[in-house]
Amino acid sequence: MAAGTKWKKILYEDQGVPDHYVDESFLDELKKNLYTRTYDYWAVVNESGVIVQQLCSVCMFVLVFLFMDSHVLQPEILVFISASLTLLGYLTNTWLIWQRRVQTQRTFLEDMKTVLIFAGFSYCLSPVLLSLTETIATDTIYAMTAVMLIANLLCHDYGADAQMVSGVLSLNAGLFASVCLASRLHTTLHAFATVTFAVEIFALWPALRRNLRQSIQSSHIAMTTVMTLLTLATMTCISIPATVLMCIAIVFITFVCPMLLISLQTYKNNIHGPWDEAVIQK
Repeated sequence: MAAGTKWKKILYEDQGVPDHYVDESFLDELKKNLYTRTYDYWAVVNESGVIVQQLCSVCMFVLVFLFMDSHVLQPEILVFISASLTLLGYLTNTWLIWQRRVQTQRTFLEDMKTVLIFAGFSYCLSPVLLSLTETIATDTIYAMTAVMLIANLLCHDYGADAQMVSGVLSLNAGLFASVCLASRLHTTLHAFATVTFAVEIFALWPALRRNLRQSIQSSHIAMTTVMTLLTLATMTCISIPATVLMCIAIVFITFVCPMLLISLQTYKNNIHGPWDEAVIQK
C-alpha cells in the first residue's frame, strides 16, 4: 500500500495488501456484551415459580399412583375428583376468556363432545393397558417412567424461547409415563383413572395456569404457594426423607438458581465487531 493511502475495508479493489490485512482502526468498532440483560433478583424468583409448579405437578402424579397402588386411594374417588376439577377448571377458563373478550370458535357442546369421546375411548382401551406390558419387567417400567417424567420437565414450555422446548413432546412424555404406570395397577378402572388424571395434570392444568397468569398476574404466586404446600403435605404421607429432598429442591430452584444466574452475568464476555456476519435490517 502506498504511503499516505488510507486502507479501506473492501475486497473488490487491489490495495496492495493481503486479503486478511487490517489496520489499527479495525478494532474501533469492537463492542463487548452488547446484548447482556440485567436481571432483577425478585423478578427471576417470581419466574422460577413456573418450574416449581411443573415439578409439583409431576410429583402429584407419582403420589397419586403410589396411593392407588397401595389401595389408599380408590379409582372411583380419583375419577370423581378429576371430573370435578376439570369442570371447575373449564368454568374458570371460560370466565377468563369472557373477561379478556377473546373470541373462541368452540362451543360448549363441542367441548362436551370431545370430553365424551376421550372418556369413552379411554375406558374402552383401559383393558388393553393392563396387559400391554405384561412381558416387561416392573423395574424397566419404572425406569421408563422416570425417563419420560424427566423429559416432561425438561421439554415443558416454561415461556422461554429455546430449542429444547416442545409442548407436544412434553405432553407425550407425560402420557407415555401414565400408560406405563397404569399397566402396573390392578383393575380397568385404575388404568382409566390414571390416564384421565394424567391428561388433566399434563395437558389441561398447564394451559389453565398460563391463562390465569395472563389474566391475573397475582395468581402466579398464589398457585406456586398452594401447589408447593399441597405437594409437600401429601408427600409426608409417603416418605419424610423425600419431603425433605423436595423442600431442598424447591428452595434451590426458587432462591439459589436466580442468585447464580445473576452472579454469572458478570462473567459474560461476548464480543461484537466488523467480523460479524451482515444482518439485513427490515
